[in-house]
Amino acid sequence: MKLKEDILPFNHEFFIRVGQAFPLLNIFRVINEELQSCCNFNTFSSDNNRSNPIAEYPHLTVLDLRNAHFDYVEQFLNETKTYLPCLTELTVFYTNLRIATENFTREETRRNCAKVKQLFIVIPLVHSKDFYLYFPSL
Repeated sequence: MKLKEDILPFNHEFFIRVGQAFPLLNIFRVINEELQSCCNFNTFSSDNNRSNPIAEYPHLTVLDLRNAHFDYVEQFLNETKTYLPCLTELTVFYTNLRIATENFTREETRRNCAKVKQLFIVIPLVHSKDFYLYFPSL
């Protein structure tokens, strides 16, 4: 599935609905460089806020976020927002990945990254030790 929206951003509820409507979805590409729409994204971005429903993609294996705003990287990799138990291929800007994972040390994003076997990053660099601990399947 490819989502493209040039004018309006997507919100968390939208991703919950996509996961429910397409439970067998295995490839997902998000193209949206707009800040995610939410009344106050900062209140929702708290790693400790587990009262919000989680978007679930139980069969998603390929996720392409290279043309998505940083908020969508946060949305998909943070396990308190999205459940990705089968993710094995990820495409993303290195800077967005580094920020979302807090330089590959953040626990809330580690689980959704743990099974990634193919990581395609824009602007590849020499990686830190924590990078390889974060992606043990690479």
